Amino acid sequence: MRIQVLLLFVPLLLEAEGDEVDSVKLPTRCETCKILSLELQKKLEETGKSHDVIETGYGFEDSKKKKRTKYRTSELRLLESLENVCNSMLEYNLHKERADSTRFAKGMSQTFQTLHGLVGRGVKVDLGIPEDLWDKPPVEVTALKTQCEKLLEDHEDDISDWYYNLQDSISLQKYLCSEKALKNDEDVCLTEEFDPESSSRDEL
Repeated sequence: MRIQVLLLFVPLLLEAEGDEVDSVKLPTRCETCKILSLELQKKLEETGKSHDVIETGYGFEDSKKKKRTKYRTSELRLLESLENVCNSMLEYNLHKERADSTRFAKGMSQTFQTLHGLVGRGVKVDLGIPEDLWDKPPVEVTALKTQCEKLLEDHEDDISDWYYNLQDSISLQKYLCSEKALKNDEDVCLTEEFDPESSSRDEL
């Protein structure tokens, strides 16, 4: 058992001892836009189930001065969906065993599942950092959040335009990423999906 554990961790130890700058691959603009659009779309789908009607405007005594608006088409719904969307980036983990944009995904990576499993069986694992820091967001994920905030700031008007005028005719991802944020960049990552069967074959 000891030999197997040593063999398993040789690549990890070599990587840990290497140049940290070389081992960090920051998120691309395509990856950031892809995840932002997915998270915002999900938040809008969650809030879009409401059939509430809200009143906006002034006039405490004269109700005619108030405007009644369906929540699902209101500015309030958009603002609430945008409010913490970039914080959702911190729910992602880095799956270094994957090479494309699917390296950013929710859930523990296969590498750390293995590490925690070994520790749970009483195997001593030394990665050079305390165990309670293993699950802290890596620099790639914190950079993803920062880039999300910048992308949101730069394209706030585009998102509003899509929300009020275009959401029934084009997806948020296609409009925001392919047609706006990435129109001069590579957007191939938008079509990448995780293939668990391919991943399993690669590990054999």
